Amino acid sequence: MFNRFLKPETRYARRMARIARFERPIAGPGDRLRAWANMLLIDHGVFRLAYLNRHRVGSGALWRSAQPGPHQLARFRAEGVRTIISLRGGREHGSWPLQREACECHGLKLVEFVLRSREAPDRATILAAKAFFAGIEYPAVMHCKSGADRAGLASALYLILHEGRPVAEAARQLSARYGHLRFAKTGILDAFFARYRIEGEAKGIDFLTWVETIYDPEALKRDFRPGFWSDLAVDRVLRRE
Repeated sequence: MFNRFLKPETRYARRMARIARFERPIAGPGDRLRAWANMLLIDHGVFRLAYLNRHRVGSGALWRSAQPGPHQLARFRAEGVRTIISLRGGREHGSWPLQREACECHGLKLVEFVLRSREAPDRATILAAKAFFAGIEYPAVMHCKSGADRAGLASALYLILHEGRPVAEAARQLSARYGHLRFAKTGILDAFFARYRIEGEAKGIDFLTWVETIYDPEALKRDFRPGFWSDLAVDRVLRRE
């Protein structure tokens, strides 16, 4: 809560200490209790016990969701899911070792494809998405923390690059239906697809060609302006990553 008042180097040191703690395998009851407490209380997992924000993406065997707990991962496996995709990147919460352990226990393949929700999408990451979705084992579930923003971006990329859906259709994966707020900083993801439709689609340029040759992340970042109240809700009230 008070991290923003600390010096950058102090915040960084604390984050590295948390990552080191949760990168280790769970060694006993004390470690397990700390991981569960962190997942439920610090990582807001208590809310995900009631609602996982899980939805099917397109016509394939892919789902999007919020961060699942161990019991939810067990249920996924019972339903036939083979791959779990973490979009989060951060390993500083108890959710990470619990997820890693549950995937190993239930024979689920755990892979990472890191996305950001408040930055202009990275060109190299977008270009790598096509091969990534072609290479995983399905059925699969991909998740971020809340299932709203990074899961929405990944779902849109899957529909465009793997199923060949129109960008306008795919961009609807970034919707208030899933908890996404387009007028907060996370709205830069909506602006990304809107820019393609102006700079690429309107000129007959396919999506990947536009990303590779025309898309300018820095220009998108300069031009995008989040709404104050929406941003306050996402960062301070909902505490999104």
